[in-house]
Amino acid sequence: MFGEYCLYLDGKPVGLVCDDLLFLKPTKGGRALLSDIVEASPYPKARPHLQIDPDAWEDSDWLCELIVATAKGLPIPKPKKAKQPPTA
Repeated sequence: MFGEYCLYLDGKPVGLVCDDLLFLKPTKGGRALLSDIVEASPYPKARPHLQIDPDAWEDSDWLCELIVATAKGLPIPKPKKAKQPPTA
């Protein structure tokens, strides 16, 4: 599986917390707010994400702005199909 926690904003998965590290999906808006861009995979075989320095978590206003900018750059998730009840 992918890790410990998945972060959602407005129904969009924007990032992951794995091994006490924050990884956000790479978007133009997110990159624009980062001075140092570090890309890493949150788990084996995952696509690279933006790894956010734990020291930067202290600035909650900036972190909220970063997460909102990331969410704005992501597409709306496709609705899930309703499961049909099993037939007898």
